[in-house]
Amino acid sequence: MGFMIQDSTIMSDSSVSNEPLTLAILGAGAWGSALAQLARYNGHTVHLWSRRLDNSLAESIDSIDVLVSAISMRGVAVTIEQLQTLKLPDKIPIVTATKGLDPDSTLTPSQLWGMGFPDHPIVVLSGPNLSAEIEQGLPAATVVASEDLEAAKIVQQVFASNRFRVYTSFDPMGTELGGTLKNVIAIAAGVCDGLQLGTNAKSALLTRALTEIIRIGTHLGGKTETFFGLSGLGDMLTTCNSTLSRNYRVGYGLAKGKTLEQVLTELGSTAEGVNTTNVLIEIAHREQIPIPISWQVYQLLNHQITPQKAVEALMERDLKPEFYR
Repeated sequence: MGFMIQDSTIMSDSSVSNEPLTLAILGAGAWGSALAQLARYNGHTVHLWSRRLDNSLAESIDSIDVLVSAISMRGVAVTIEQLQTLKLPDKIPIVTATKGLDPDSTLTPSQLWGMGFPDHPIVVLSGPNLSAEIEQGLPAATVVASEDLEAAKIVQQVFASNRFRVYTSFDPMGTELGGTLKNVIAIAAGVCDGLQLGTNAKSALLTRALTEIIRIGTHLGGKTETFFGLSGLGDMLTTCNSTLSRNYRVGYGLAKGKTLEQVLTELGSTAEGVNTTNVLIEIAHREQIPIPISWQVYQLLNHQITPQKAVEALMERDLKPEFYR
């Protein structure tokens, strides 16, 4: 049974869109499959594509109304290059649901898609969305953000239902960075729980981590209020408190004495926070942005510090006010 939203918008079990659309969803992993399920639930046609499937990329994008990218960060630039050699329908919305940073350019996925397809509206989809829960039909909410409000509304109508609440936003950069940067913090949260440091410590960690995310996120162009919303604080709370989160499990495994290589092998899938941490440190050094929590995560992932030493380093930092006037 779905859940009803108690506000001025009434949603039915059927699609909120009057016209069924055709989507290509690139990436047939857990997240791409969950998005395909949501779109089909609303009566839309979905062409699911990945390098592992038999259908070609050209066939998948033929006569589509919306393109959705749910591929891992390492595949984004390559896929954009492939699509540029094909005929993408004119001006259709391109939705990016990837959370990460490109290691070569340090750009976000939406920036890469915008550079690759400047004539298409780019929409960011991000929120506290564990794919396993979505596939079970459990209630969830997300944000679709774009500088093109009409494109955001199209995507909102594609995915919104009585079990998946979709909000629009004018802040694609903040929406994207909230979902990306919290993966770094999820690793730290996993360490906190793995070391059994308690609720007090974890609450302090997440509160200070949100300040850190806002600091770098606003520096890179996001709006402060976005980081207090679903794609910021909401996503961070979900990812930092669930064993369904791959990034949380990375930190937890490291705290239990496993090597990073062991943890990643056991996961059997991508933990975007590992790559994001390395790229984030490069950006922070370049832009002179202090990010003490992320710095400890970076050292931990790169075998420069133990989980216990990382915690000690954070606790021994110079005393200061919580907020500055």
